[in-house]
Amino acid sequence: MRSKPRARTLVVAAMIGSFAATPGRAQTNGADSSLTGEGFRRPSPDIVEAVLAPWHLNVTLGNPSPDGRLLLTERSAGPPSMASFAAPFYRLGGLQIDPRANRDRRLSTRSAAGIEVTDRETGQVTSIDVPDGARVSSATWSPDGARIAFLAHFEDATHVYVADPTDGRARRVTRSPVLATLSQSITWTPDARSIVTVLVPENRAGPPAPPRVPTGPQVRFTTPETNRIRTYPDLLETQHERALLAYYTTGQLVLVDVERRRVRSVGTPAMIRSVDLSPDGRYARVSTMRKPFSYVVPVRQFGGAEEVWSLEDGSVLALLTERAVRDGSPTDTATDNADAPNRRAFAWRPDGQGLSFLQMVPRQRRDSAAADSAEPSSGGEQGQRERRRDRVFQWQAPFDTASMAVIYESTSRLSRVRYSPDAQMLFLTEQQGETGHDYAVFLSDPKTKHTIWRGRRSGSRFGRRGPQVLTKNLPNGVSVLRTTTDGEHVFLSGTDYADDPAVESPKAYVDRVHVETGEKQRVYESENDGVHERLLEVLDDDASLMVVSRERPTEVPNSYLRNVATGELRQLTHNTDYTPDITQAQRRRYAVTRVDGLEFAVDVTLPATWTGERLPGMIWFYPREYTDQDSYDETRQRWNKNAFPTLRARSMDILVRLGYAVIEPDAPIIGDRGRMNDNYVHDLRNNLAATIDFLDKEGIIDRERLGVGGHSYGAFSTVNAMVHTPFFKAGIAGDGNFNRTLTPFSFQSERRSLWQARDLYFSVSPLFYANNLSGALLLYHGEHDQNVGTFPINSWRLFESLEALGKTAALYVYPFEDHGPATEETLLDLWARWTAWLDKYVKNAGSESQRVAADEAVSGGH
Repeated sequence: MRSKPRARTLVVAAMIGSFAATPGRAQTNGADSSLTGEGFRRPSPDIVEAVLAPWHLNVTLGNPSPDGRLLLTERSAGPPSMASFAAPFYRLGGLQIDPRANRDRRLSTRSAAGIEVTDRETGQVTSIDVPDGARVSSATWSPDGARIAFLAHFEDATHVYVADPTDGRARRVTRSPVLATLSQSITWTPDARSIVTVLVPENRAGPPAPPRVPTGPQVRFTTPETNRIRTYPDLLETQHERALLAYYTTGQLVLVDVERRRVRSVGTPAMIRSVDLSPDGRYARVSTMRKPFSYVVPVRQFGGAEEVWSLEDGSVLALLTERAVRDGSPTDTATDNADAPNRRAFAWRPDGQGLSFLQMVPRQRRDSAAADSAEPSSGGEQGQRERRRDRVFQWQAPFDTASMAVIYESTSRLSRVRYSPDAQMLFLTEQQGETGHDYAVFLSDPKTKHTIWRGRRSGSRFGRRGPQVLTKNLPNGVSVLRTTTDGEHVFLSGTDYADDPAVESPKAYVDRVHVETGEKQRVYESENDGVHERLLEVLDDDASLMVVSRERPTEVPNSYLRNVATGELRQLTHNTDYTPDITQAQRRRYAVTRVDGLEFAVDVTLPATWTGERLPGMIWFYPREYTDQDSYDETRQRWNKNAFPTLRARSMDILVRLGYAVIEPDAPIIGDRGRMNDNYVHDLRNNLAATIDFLDKEGIIDRERLGVGGHSYGAFSTVNAMVHTPFFKAGIAGDGNFNRTLTPFSFQSERRSLWQARDLYFSVSPLFYANNLSGALLLYHGEHDQNVGTFPINSWRLFESLEALGKTAALYVYPFEDHGPATEETLLDLWARWTAWLDKYVKNAGSESQRVAADEAVSGGH
């Protein structure tokens, strides 16, 4: 059923060096058996307990009912099983489809085990009745808050269920199965009587059969233009796969009467990506995928359209946007219909008066003579750009050109527009670089801007961000700004970071802002004296009731109801610390200085019983790029000394149970913007050398017993560390790329191509230096790794090279796993291999001569 041929079907444990398996050689050593055996292994019981600790049973509250009284939670099922991963599925252009159940495979393997409703006043928890044998997703409140709809995923079908939140009783409302491949959400009509969803079309024929005999070769042609595209996994390859994709994504939009279970079809079957109902329930914005399909980019970049459909008769009333496939060519940018270029940010107005959208005034076309004779603008070229205005439009039914009107114009490009609940105020955002401006405009006086906030709003995923204006969802499903009951104020929510987080931890806050005057009043500021508190939900328009999360370094996070007016704090959840010996291990943060003077942070976790002896160390890291010390230091300000340690199934902290020091250094790569990787190898060595020297002087580590590891880019860096430094006895590298020529058009923050920076691509590719590898390297990779640039071929080719070079290495390829191990069987097997590997090569390593002698004794002198 899988659409791609697989050269290797089972778990692979191919060993070389000291673990070369030869016929007739007895494997009596327990550690060696854990490394060379081909079946799934289990680590020691103390590691099993930590890996399978049921952290998924802890909950964080959110998703309030329309009146804010009840909080809806989907309860995780924990690690999926290999049996669920092994069920037949198709891989079609990056979309994985469970054909038996007509849904996205993730809903078959990763959906929730249950649904719970928590009363904010009493803390009482009501469990929703989930049908036997089903998993659930997409739990959604009805507009009146009286019911909850959710998708129930059975082995062979998905159906919509509706439940009463007061007693948990649930019943099925769909007779035909849901098609949950592209669209996986549930939408209530504003009157709470019906649900809009996508079903498998009635009388659909069987799936297209593959040709018994190949009909021809795979055909690809270059395009006339320069076409710079990334290397994507699991692209469509054949006409049959194109037919399968169309078959399993074409569904029928329907209205389902919840009480009577009657179904009314809307329009004709289409490849529907999403559906957004109008507040009056008469229309829907429907986004669809369209042919032609592509062989060079994944499904998410295929072409499509967004239209307004009538829910009454299914007719298409307007084409909002139309996009060709984004295949990397110069013409693949989003294009709207020819009559309306560059319309964007479509959304329903909250007052039910049609749509809102943004559109720049088109550029004026002037011939060269007119351009030469025209007087220059006072602002030069910049001035000409500034004259091009951005507009906010209102577009009402019947959605023709006559029903469209401009309601606001800006001299700058707008990045967002939102409305007050009555749609009489616009809240607009401008963003230029890292500078943001949020302001309000009354439609009765559109020339006056009322600044709500102006300042830096960094786009960096690691940098600080500016505050955000609080929003809420109206019962009709439209998102609006949260305004106070008097309609005169809005709220800003954000986090304040101290210059030195070791002295003062971050503080969450909410400010009430008077729209007309800009006057701010802080209505909420979190505690940070030994506790970390963050805002989860605001439950009323005046922000007097909030749900917050509170934690301490020694206390697992829990959700609380905070009454801002009275200061009352009421605990709503009672989560558990399942591994207190690990979470309460000795934790230290050090500031380490490299030889070039750059200072960076190193986190160290030590066994709770550690008394000062030197320990074997395991470094786990993931380098990131910066332009200078200041840009790196900004990320350090986000560190929170009051946070509870996060522990998951792959957390290296688990190694403290085996007596290791776990070392997690920041690994800043510093350089000019766009050229940071010119210093990659140099900075990598300096980061690691400084970390090891510092911890050696502190008496924490035995520098003769060190391991290094990482996942993805961390794996890439792990192998680089082992080929460019002599520090490590062993390494663990998972789901990595080891040959950058296989990602010739970019990687991480690097945007130069292989042909623009050939020497760089070679110098950072550890495959080309594999002959210099020091230490024993364990590689693992998910067989179905979907991450761009980390195809499993990377690990296979590196392993084969190491074998040819006589190095010590192992490779484990895990069936059905993606970019990161997920199933219980894989997680336990990994830990069995990791711990055996580290115990042999790190924990019990002696001098180099002793290690070589031990290897030769085991391998027979290989």
